[in-house]
Amino acid sequence: MISLQSFRNFTDGLNEQDTTMPVLFVGHGSPMNGIEDNAFSQRWAQMGKEIPTPAAVLVISAHWLTRGTHITAMEHPKTIHDFGGFPPELHAVQYPAPGSPELAAATQQLITKTHVGLDHDWGLDHGTWTIVRHMYPNANIPVLQLSIDYHQPPAYHYELAKELAALRKKGVLIMGSGNMVHNLRMAAWDKMDTPEFAFDWSVEMNELFKKNIIEGNHQALIHYEQLSKSAKLAIPTPDHYYPLLYTLGLQGAKDQPVFFNDKVVMGSFTMTSVRMG
Repeated sequence: MISLQSFRNFTDGLNEQDTTMPVLFVGHGSPMNGIEDNAFSQRWAQMGKEIPTPAAVLVISAHWLTRGTHITAMEHPKTIHDFGGFPPELHAVQYPAPGSPELAAATQQLITKTHVGLDHDWGLDHGTWTIVRHMYPNANIPVLQLSIDYHQPPAYHYELAKELAALRKKGVLIMGSGNMVHNLRMAAWDKMDTPEFAFDWSVEMNELFKKNIIEGNHQALIHYEQLSKSAKLAIPTPDHYYPLLYTLGLQGAKDQPVFFNDKVVMGSFTMTSVRMG
């Protein structure tokens, strides 16, 4: 059992920030972005320099789907290569960032909506390390993951995220990692090098998502399937969309959305990302 003292020990060790840390949603796309020097990875590296250096990074990745909610709580999370068919150099990547059992315990205490399990088996999947290694290449900042309870509806994730808000004042960068539009079955692999190619439904949904984010219409984004008939094509399964709801749930009244990497890839993926604050 983790006591309330664990939470106090962690938060007392961090200085209260003059400004609240921003929140990110990052479209992570192909695992190859983890090792490629391209427009997406360059923007991630730039983002790491633009925002205040965090005390820790907490990622909600589309690739850790569980029953119940869990958080990585080990000292040294492993680098997970949760993909196949990619070059050996990608599989060889190690991102040896430390974990933080103290932050895990603090997060467990903050969340009252559900019990949060302390996980010692997972690690950092490619929804996390492919991005964070570009932002913080020295791997000297603690990185943790919070799982997605895949058996809960969209509103559940939005509301759960609100309970993490106190961490933003303690220097913790919270990031959702997925893709707003993500239809693997309809990906036009032959158009990988044709950046201007995009299915009409992909463009439509990308614009609808951005419009509602700008307008702060979170209820419409929670009930995304009602936005358009195209929603079923854009989000055939919600795994890559749920991380956006965590970012929206953490948006404060003064946090203005700023989009970056706003591109469609292979017709059926959007790399569209957003910074709040």
